[in-house]
This record gives sequence, C-alpha cells and structure tokens, in this order.
Amino acid sequence: MSTFVLVHDAWHAGQVWDRIVPLLEAAGHACHAPSLTGHGSRASLLGPEVGLHTHIDDVTSLIEAEHLDEVVLVGHGYAGLVIEGVADRVPEQVGQLVYLNGMIPADGESAVAIDPPTRRRVERAAGSDTPWRVPADERTADGWFGVTDPADIRLLEAVIGDESARCFTETVTIRNPRSFRIPRAHIDCMQGPSPEAARRSLPSRQPNGDPAVVWQLDAGHDCMVTAPTALVELLLRFPAERS
Repeated sequence: MSTFVLVHDAWHAGQVWDRIVPLLEAAGHACHAPSLTGHGSRASLLGPEVGLHTHIDDVTSLIEAEHLDEVVLVGHGYAGLVIEGVADRVPEQVGQLVYLNGMIPADGESAVAIDPPTRRRVERAAGSDTPWRVPADERTADGWFGVTDPADIRLLEAVIGDESARCFTETVTIRNPRSFRIPRAHIDCMQGPSPEAARRSLPSRQPNGDPAVVWQLDAGHDCMVTAPTALVELLLRFPAERS
C-alpha cells in the first residue's frame, strides 16, 4: 500500500480530486487531498499574507501530524513548487514526487519567474483595487481550464476561487541533499496549449541522475476531473514498479 498526498493547483481546492480518491482507495492505497489555506473549506483564510510558504507548511504539517511515510506527493500545476518545498523540509518521509502538468522550479525560483501566464495574471492584479488578489481567469466559452462537459464544469465552479499573489512571488528552497535522491515523475497532459507554451521543458534527468520519467496523458490540464481513470492508471505505475 502506498500513501498518496494530492496537492491541488492554484485557484482550485481539495475537492477537485473527488473522482480520484475513491479509485486510489479501491486499489488499496491511502489517500489525502487537503485544501490549501485560502481554498475550499478554508477559503475564509485567504488574505495577502497567504503565500507559497503557507502552502508548503500546510502539506508538511499534514505529513507530520498523520505520521505519513514513503508519501507519493502529487503536485498539480503551481503545486509543483509546493511539493518541492515539502520534499526539501521532510525528505525522509517522501518516497516519490509526481508533477502533474506541474511547474518545475530550481532553488530560489518563484512561479512568476518560471511561468509567463502566471506572471501576466499577477501583473494584471497589481493594477486592480485588490492587488494582492489574483482571480482565476481561465473561464471561457469552453468552461473552466478547458473543461467543457456541463457536469465537469459544475464540479469546478464549486472549487475555483481567487489566489494570493504571494503564492506566485515567494521563492522555493531546494537545497536539502536528501531531497535530491527522491525519484520524480512527470505527467504531461497533451490536450490544450502546448506544455512548453506555459512552462519550461521537462528535464532529461532527475536530480538523482536517473533518466527522467515522463508519462503522457491524452487529457487537458484538469485531468483529475475529465479523465480520472486514465490518471489513476498512471499514478499507480510508480508504486507498482517500486514494489
């Protein structure tokens, strides 16, 4: 049995994983899908002081409070920075990092430094009456984040909320040598904009020197909503191979 901790993207909440958690648990695995500070049941806590380090604290505290070990940390989008920060703090409790269309930071980088669309959103918010509050602006005629099915859109409408600019401007620390030994995998969602249009290319090697592990998924960015079964099949690959 593996223990999965699923960390949602910016503007989302833990409920976005509601179609994933039962599938992982049915396969015999433990699963946690917390809402980060300022989201979901914790939306009332959103404020200008909430930042990347707040979210790293959220996930680190969960791992420590629940005495979790060999955790498979899954970071969606922005949460790529979150899971790297967690791994730097408690590497002995993390067994695997999985970037789900995730931002890939280096030590000392922020989301605005590595992701041009995020930088543009923060710049737009800076000129508003609430410069610290960055709204999700992925709503189009096709729904939220490219999701088009009405039932899927209703699920997202229940979880989408604003984000604090500090989440995108604070930098992540990746300096603990023990964290470099943690295996990493990348899930690239192939529908929608090219991944390279929004973030840097995937690395050819992991920090531990092994070749990069990259899995492609024929789905859009919010694949946990639109393609849960296919996503779970990929998430279960590494624990199965490791065992």
